[in-house]
Amino acid sequence: MKMTIGEIAKAVNASTTDLSTEVLNTEITNVSFDTRQLLPGALFVPLSGENDGHDYIQNAIENGATATFWDKRRKNDLPLEIPALLVNNPLEALQELSKYYLKKINPKVVAITGSNGKTTTKDMVAAILSNEFNVTKTKDNFNNEIGVPFTVLQMEPNTECLVVELGMDRPGQLDFLSKLVEPDFTIITMIGEAHIEFFGTRDKIADAKMEITNGLKDDGYFIYNGDEPLLVERAKDLDNFEKTFGLGTQNDIYPIDIVSQGSKTTFKTNLWDEEFTIPLMGDYNVSNALAAILVGSLFRLHPHLIAGALKKFDLTKNRTEWLVGNHNEKILSDVYNSNPTAVKEVLQTFKKVPTNNHRIAVLGDMLELGAHSKEMHEQLADYLNPEEFDEIYLIGNDMKNLNAILINKFSPDKVHYYEDGELDQLSHDLQANLTGDDIVLLKASHGIHLEKVINNLTE
Repeated sequence: MKMTIGEIAKAVNASTTDLSTEVLNTEITNVSFDTRQLLPGALFVPLSGENDGHDYIQNAIENGATATFWDKRRKNDLPLEIPALLVNNPLEALQELSKYYLKKINPKVVAITGSNGKTTTKDMVAAILSNEFNVTKTKDNFNNEIGVPFTVLQMEPNTECLVVELGMDRPGQLDFLSKLVEPDFTIITMIGEAHIEFFGTRDKIADAKMEITNGLKDDGYFIYNGDEPLLVERAKDLDNFEKTFGLGTQNDIYPIDIVSQGSKTTFKTNLWDEEFTIPLMGDYNVSNALAAILVGSLFRLHPHLIAGALKKFDLTKNRTEWLVGNHNEKILSDVYNSNPTAVKEVLQTFKKVPTNNHRIAVLGDMLELGAHSKEMHEQLADYLNPEEFDEIYLIGNDMKNLNAILINKFSPDKVHYYEDGELDQLSHDLQANLTGDDIVLLKASHGIHLEKVINNLTE
């Protein structure tokens, strides 16, 4: 981004008392709310949470901040070294600035949500559109009220397409984010059980996911998983253009001739004779790819270009990532997020991966399932059978429920349970049993921190 201090102040209606014309004409080139990652030329945004960002203003100045938003209620302790723009609320000012900047750059906006697959779909869409357009996409997990405006403000002035991931953990959140970015295209990948602790039922989750259409432009497209009856039913109430994707032949786009080959999957679609290859396993990732292909087709991109992008797209770290461990074992790392639907799908896919030795599953708690947690953890037992998995490692308080079933289903020495936090012991025991011909799946909610086990296995 490139904006002057004066332009920023006007965009968010900030007070600029005592700032000279020279100061107001000073250029800002980036925005940061983290002093540790701040770059010179930055506008520092002091956010309040467990810590108050205002208390770190000196760190921001030392790291090169050029200006800062500043809460009017703290007017008595204004920094003297850099210009301060007085606002009612720094977070709201950040959000307003992003809305202003988005309208200024005016890219086509593709907004994506879903209980599972939204990050993978985002990466696929961005790769496809990058064939013909300058694209900015959400990095890491910047998909909330802070991350989305931050993503918007990372756009270069020549950005033509913004591919933005929108997260949700409560009603109203997607309504706010959708109206913030006013998308031209919205995608819902699927409805699962993620955050069911807060919503109670899948119906209510579907209602909340549909909020992504609240900011959709009148001539925009709603692209959704047509295999999900909850979305099909709710889409009837929209006046926007609609396109569906999914495995069923009732969809606008569906796959033909799916073939899994280790860590990649090939397929064709009903739309063209073009063969597509994705560097991922599983029908659920084919479904994600179909959503991305639809976007590419609506941008009038040639199927051959779309296929080339999907074959080599960059996947955000810790999302269904194949790694090689210290013993030359193959590791399928999927440790960023977890819910019952996602675990069942990856288990169904992983059991089909050929191996010359042991097939091992390492599963951690699926969080935010509330009163449904015990039942949903127990239900995973239906997808874990001794003839398909040689050993099972479980960690977390909720996985006790699955462990209680599996110890009667497997030989006792084949099921290993660890209390929450016993990551080092799990890593030690797992390492001691691995050989170069094994394949290992690791899947858990991010709060379990199975990435530490991944690091131990691969460092």
